Amino acid sequence: MPASIKRIYDKPAKDDGFRILVDRLWPRGLSKEKARVDLWLRDIAPSDSLRKWFAHDPRKWREFKVRYYRELENKQDLAATILEKARGNAITLLYAAKDEKFNNAVALKEYLEGRFR
Repeated sequence: MPASIKRIYDKPAKDDGFRILVDRLWPRGLSKEKARVDLWLRDIAPSDSLRKWFAHDPRKWREFKVRYYRELENKQDLAATILEKARGNAITLLYAAKDEKFNNAVALKEYLEGRFR
């Protein structure tokens, strides 16, 4: 799956391909025009309770992924949407978190790559 990950506040680039926002909440202070989002899959984001529990704490990363992957098992239609867009095309999973290593877009990409090679 040819996907990259990018913070939504970073400037869009031509090589981003199809841009998918994978956060439940729209990023603060960012207009839809400036964000250049092709698809907003808010329902593929972690549940509010999981997101709040995790709070981007690196010590909880491993357990966060286990819990998030469990949630994703009930969202296979949304995962299939991403994979369909990725078929032969570049896609970029967008997130708003400040943490570049420990966020739901990173976990989602790992999940998709592990499940659908």
